[in-house]
Parts: sequence; C-alpha cells; structure tokens
Amino acid sequence: MNDAEYRVSARNRRVVRAATRFLLNGLTRWQVQGAENIPPHGPLIVYANHQNHLDGNMLIAALPWGINYMATADLWDVPVTGQLLRLYGAIQLHRGAVDRTALRQAYQVLDDGGVIGIFPEGTQSPTGQLIRARAGASYVARQSDKPLLPVGLVGLDRLYDGWLHRERPRLTVVIGQPYTLPPRDPAQGRREDLQAMTELMMLKLAALLPPDYQGVYRERLIQARRTGLLDDV
Repeated sequence: MNDAEYRVSARNRRVVRAATRFLLNGLTRWQVQGAENIPPHGPLIVYANHQNHLDGNMLIAALPWGINYMATADLWDVPVTGQLLRLYGAIQLHRGAVDRTALRQAYQVLDDGGVIGIFPEGTQSPTGQLIRARAGASYVARQSDKPLLPVGLVGLDRLYDGWLHRERPRLTVVIGQPYTLPPRDPAQGRREDLQAMTELMMLKLAALLPPDYQGVYRERLIQARRTGLLDDV
C-alpha cells in the first residue's frame, strides 16, 4: 500500500457520511450523547470499543470530520466493509509484526492536523463486552503525543438480531472528554508504560459504557473509582 491509497477526496467522505446517516436513520434508532465534547478539529486520536463491522460507520455518522481509520488488512476482503474502506479511505494495518508503513502514515495524518481512528481491542468482541486491549493504540498515542477522544458504542452487538426480527435497533454513541496521556514515569520501562497507558485508555472507555458492556475492565473501573486513582472516570 502506497501513501496515496489512504488519501481520498473530501467529497468521497461526505458522500459516505451522508449515505451512512441516511441508512442509520431509516434502519435504526440511533442517538449521540456527549456531542458537546467533540473538538472542532484535529489532531486527534479517536478510539472506541469494537462490536461489529459497522462500528466505523457509526463513528463516521456521529463525528463531523473525516477519520483515517487504522484497519486490519483482512477487512478489505469483507463484503461491503471492504468497498466502504476503499471509498472512504483508511490506513491498512498488517498483523503479526510492527507495521512501520502504517505507523508512518498515522503520524503524518496527525502531524497534518488530521484525525485517526483505532479500535484498541484489535478485533471484534464475541460477546459485545470489552476484551483485553492491545498496546498498539497506546503506542501511537505515546509516540505522537496527540490528544485522545474515547467513544463508547452501545447496541451494535445486537444490530443484526434486531434486523432479523424486523426491528429498528437502538444504537447509542457516547462521546467522552478529550485528554492527553500523562508524562511517562521515568521509573517505568517502555513496556510497563504502554501497559499503564493502555489501562488508562480502556478505563476511560469503560466509563462511557453500561456495566454489562465493561467486560474485563468492570472490576478494575470499580476499584479505580473507589481508590480515587482515576477521579475523572
């Protein structure tokens, strides 16, 4: 994948956003909470929980600016999703090793004042609940030192069941407050720092979700609130 392939026209993105909103309005009952937290522009790293192939479309519909998703290469082979990725534009991420090309493209987007989108779990949750996140998102955030915006997605795990029953499923996009990672603790090595930042990111994301969606982070979020370690979540 060359550098030009993830860059598409603003017109393409407007068309995809308008079409996505039209379909969501007709096929679902969707709402956005926390719209007042949306920054007017980048640079910004948007991250969300991952329940469905259409999670990215929900963010496209809910957020006002173009998002350069970091998406695994196998999604280009998924019907509909692959076509949308080609039309909308995304950064293709290859599994199994550090994809330096994808990282370079992501950093360039951020340096240009743009927005990238990441799903820290790295794969769809089989239950709809949060699963353990990988360190890739925290690595990008730490290396770029750009603000983050957590977004909770609720209801997409039941989307297809609703359609099978000829219903318009209720979907909710919950937008948290933007923030930046705290400075690195000199006493921690790189791996420990990334683990700590991944935990912080996921606790902030879990705080936006109902308890039955918080998954592996539910008890840790309760403990963090109880001890005051994360007063803002």
